[in-house]
Amino acid sequence: MKVRQPLVPLVLSLLVIFHFSLQASQVFPYNYQIETLENGLKVVSIPLKNPDIISYYTIVRSGSRNEIEPGKSGFAHFFEHMMFKGTKNMPREAYDNFLTKLGAGTNGYTTDDYTCYFVVFAGREHLEEVVRVEADRFINLYFDEEMLKTEAPVIEGEYYSSVSNPNRRLYELLRHTAYEKHSYKHTTLGYLEDIKNMPNQFAYSQLYKKRFYAPDNTILLVVGDFDHDELMTYVRKYYSPWPKSGYKLVTPTEPPQKKQKRAHYEWPTKTLPRLAIAFHGPAYSDTQIDKAALDLLAEVYFSRRSSLFQRLVIDQQICLSLSASFPDRRDPYLLIFNAVLKDEKDLPEVEKAIFEELTKAKNELVPTDLLRDIKSNLKYSFLRSMETTDGVAGTLAFYINLTTDPGTVNQLFDLYDKITPENIQEMAKKYFRTENSTVATLTGGKGK
Repeated sequence: MKVRQPLVPLVLSLLVIFHFSLQASQVFPYNYQIETLENGLKVVSIPLKNPDIISYYTIVRSGSRNEIEPGKSGFAHFFEHMMFKGTKNMPREAYDNFLTKLGAGTNGYTTDDYTCYFVVFAGREHLEEVVRVEADRFINLYFDEEMLKTEAPVIEGEYYSSVSNPNRRLYELLRHTAYEKHSYKHTTLGYLEDIKNMPNQFAYSQLYKKRFYAPDNTILLVVGDFDHDELMTYVRKYYSPWPKSGYKLVTPTEPPQKKQKRAHYEWPTKTLPRLAIAFHGPAYSDTQIDKAALDLLAEVYFSRRSSLFQRLVIDQQICLSLSASFPDRRDPYLLIFNAVLKDEKDLPEVEKAIFEELTKAKNELVPTDLLRDIKSNLKYSFLRSMETTDGVAGTLAFYINLTTDPGTVNQLFDLYDKITPENIQEMAKKYFRTENSTVATLTGGKGK
């Protein structure tokens, strides 16, 4: 059980301070603090006893979900590129030299819901330097029109590299077909025609920066060997001048799907046939059982231990792989089943088998001992992901993006513990309806 203990309020630049004391029995057992500056910047601080190492993550809640205007996809990923170009105060070469002298590792990645930047370094004596440099990097992010035009072809090349993979091409087709209104319709890279037009969108890029690269859309997650009060002294000193945006993103509401959709992509050269089946599902929640129950369903019926996997992959050897992917997203997302086959003639049989397995989930109850084992394995896997300082930070970055609170992890696993076989059956009936499905296939090599 989580116990909340308010600390003495700090005036100056702080609006909110909470301290969370977490019991060791919880899946996330560490103490943490959350503070919010007046400009909206949220700081999640997790001091650990692991010596020397500090993981410094900046989570900008900007992903392909934010790209709601037609013709403007790909800008979240574009900004990931530009964030490594340096500022007028510290050009790229100087920034790279700073990290090299520090012996620090750094990188970034863009997702549907957020973009994450991280610096991992040794030595708490370097903490102020890192805070100062990272604050400058975000507050003084700078690029001109010529820099945009130079970077756009690099991003276009990355797009071509991505879709040269049949799996990624199929995924792009699946999302585009399944969604009508919501910005999840396009992938993180965006549409090719939008990327090609990016050199003409300098004014929009500045608007995007103003909206989303702002403190009230950003979370700092700092994990490792440091003192919380010292950290906050530096954060207040260097981040307080960052002006807030005040922009409120409203993503389009996806209408209910009324009939099954189908799409096919013919790969230009010989390749293994692929099948993807998606159903519109729920958004992430640590209070509603829907998504958590579906996570458990995926483990029961489509994991490597499942009878369907054993039959199609091990025994009959029709499929090279079979899996379920139910990603957590801030808005309702897709429940996806993937299969890579040996022969395209078996595509109808595999599709039928997946739908039959889902019918089975609607008509039977999961054995309680199997469900108990799956819950235990999920918890064990999660704990394994947090064995290092950066493991804690990297794992939590995803969940903090969803709710801004590390406590969501404990609430989620509390939900898992409460879910019954009846709950899983109920969710199967609710979501796995034929009219709610999209089927995408990819084959290649005809006439080759």
